[in-house]
Amino acid sequence: MFDILGIASRNLLRYRRRTALTLLLIVIGMVAVLLFIAVAGSFKAMMVGQITDSVLGHLQVHRKGYVASIDNLPLNLNMKPQMAAKVEEALEANPAVETWSPRVKFGGMFSNFAETTSIRVNGVDPAREAATTPLLPGRMVEGDKNGPLVGRGQIVIPQLLARGMKTKVGDTAVVVATNRDGSVNGKTFVVRGVLEGVTGPGGRDGYVHIDDARELLRMGEAEVSEYAVRLKDFSRLDQSSGQIKVALENASNKEGKPVLEVHTWAELSPFANLAKMIDLMTLFIKIMLISIVLVAVMNVMMMAVFERIREIGTIAAIGTPPSRILSLFLAEGLMLGLAGTLAGIVLSLAAIAGIKLWQPTFNFGQQQGLVMAPSIAAGDVLAIAALVVVVAVIASLQPAWKASRLDPIQALRHV
Repeated sequence: MFDILGIASRNLLRYRRRTALTLLLIVIGMVAVLLFIAVAGSFKAMMVGQITDSVLGHLQVHRKGYVASIDNLPLNLNMKPQMAAKVEEALEANPAVETWSPRVKFGGMFSNFAETTSIRVNGVDPAREAATTPLLPGRMVEGDKNGPLVGRGQIVIPQLLARGMKTKVGDTAVVVATNRDGSVNGKTFVVRGVLEGVTGPGGRDGYVHIDDARELLRMGEAEVSEYAVRLKDFSRLDQSSGQIKVALENASNKEGKPVLEVHTWAELSPFANLAKMIDLMTLFIKIMLISIVLVAVMNVMMMAVFERIREIGTIAAIGTPPSRILSLFLAEGLMLGLAGTLAGIVLSLAAIAGIKLWQPTFNFGQQQGLVMAPSIAAGDVLAIAALVVVVAVIASLQPAWKASRLDPIQALRHV
């Protein structure tokens, strides 16, 4: 085996220019793929993090039918205390859940006594909401970021509304809402803070204490519109959501049908489609890499066979078996793949480290100055490296097979 590799390496060095060009193509393909995976993965993680950690949570639990009617924020599809208790019990029992936050959501009218506009309101438990969506307090552009998110009698309003109505922190405002029975109720609040807008759902949402929301809506019981859930390991989102679904299956109506639904962030946000596009682009880049390696290695191996026909005839005439000739050319393809892969990995990791030191920033929607920190998992590097090596060997197979089947007499006569 080592003799074959030694002969293969000498043969590659005999044609230094062609070998160097082939290696360059493989290296360029490797660097392009690994850099794209690292940068695109960083952007995707940042985008998803902005949505999940400031608005949605990793997943949410609702009463069945609530999400289908979520634009209307239907109060008649809130969870009653007994149903809410089952949800909390299931979430507490699941080791994958880090924390959760109950919410009461409703639509209302916001008035500063001079102007009135519509507003979406989230009644939340301040401590639990801050733990479930840790980036939410950081969106506070006016008001104290370090204190509780919101207290009794206080409201946090979106920046868009604050600017349009010229409302500042400390101003008094009234929120008017219609409860489930159709009666109109109002409650006075003091503006606790102003939230910076975020692209997507939640960009126009205000926040009040959950007890104030229940009081405003005159709820006789502690109802809940939804539970936002944060997981310990986001990478196990699908598995964890499946476990929660199973745990909540025992909550059913008189007909035996489930009355609760579990939705991941991807099912609640239109930005899931953008994440899928990034994954699709990554797949296309990998296909391009395969094409580059396949064409480059097959080209150099076919030229090697064509230029060494008499040499192949000579070694075949002195008794070299076809299998050994086949192994010789496959070894050349293998060494091209290995050398190009190693060089590509080194250059890619150096480029990724350079980008981290550079710390480029970009804007995502209304979020300004997000710092890109690309990284790539060892598994992705190994998978791409293995793919390149395998494709290089496969590309060598046809020329190697042709070389091993040459007739020695015809090969020696070749000019």
